Amino acid sequence: MKVVRSIKEMQEISNDLKKVGKSIGFVPTMGFLHEGHLSLVRRAKEENDIVVVSIFVNPLQFGPKEDFNSYPRDEERDLNLLRDLADFVFIPEAKEMYPEGYSTYVEVENLTTNLCGRFRPGHFKGVTTVVLKLFNIVKPTRAYFGKKDYQQFRVIERMALDLNLEIEVVPCEIVREKNGLAMSSRNVYLTKDEFEETSIIYKALSYGKELIEEENIRDPKVVIDKIKEIIQSAKSLKKIDYIQIVEPITLQDVDKIESPVVILFAGYFGNARLIDNVEVNL
Repeated sequence: MKVVRSIKEMQEISNDLKKVGKSIGFVPTMGFLHEGHLSLVRRAKEENDIVVVSIFVNPLQFGPKEDFNSYPRDEERDLNLLRDLADFVFIPEAKEMYPEGYSTYVEVENLTTNLCGRFRPGHFKGVTTVVLKLFNIVKPTRAYFGKKDYQQFRVIERMALDLNLEIEVVPCEIVREKNGLAMSSRNVYLTKDEFEETSIIYKALSYGKELIEEENIRDPKVVIDKIKEIIQSAKSLKKIDYIQIVEPITLQDVDKIESPVVILFAGYFGNARLIDNVEVNL
């Protein structure tokens, strides 16, 4: 495993690999890796000749009151976890990614106006900008994204399609803690009691899925109200940003559940903003 910190060096490595016909699997991360990240890396390793993982806490995707400065970081730990899985770990500096005078951004419209886009203005503009830059640097054959960040996955997929990128965007299933909480680097913000209570998120979303699939409830408001009632019973719940039922591709709210949908949650337990979702296949 080689650590690369220069954009130019990473591009040269990727160009050389492409010249000899090697496929590159890419997993972009913000570090502080957990089993969810590692599951993506393992899949990339299975499906490609070479695996590249990036570690970059992207300042563009954090709002002014968000947790950029406190976001968990531990490079040494991350590198130890990747040692037997990745061929290259790309760790660029922010000042090289966004040098003085930087003024070019990428924005996907429509998909970013709902869900987290309503509560985190500018977030997805930062995500798509950094991901396109990373794609241009690493030049992957396939790029792997977890479906915990469902909206992010769909936004990146749309960007790749619209901009004719010769990259396969591969969605990967959510990896969960033993209590059902979707794995996230931000879970470290939770106290022990808060962590235990977060099991209610997946239980509530799964109950919503059951109402649709097994009890044939077709009114999204009925399902959302039941989910909300369950989650609000948690003492450590500070705030619900949203519970929504949307069409999987457009991410628009549905008036009646007649085809596959996704049920999504975002909210705060203690100081941690948590997101999760379940897919419903009728």
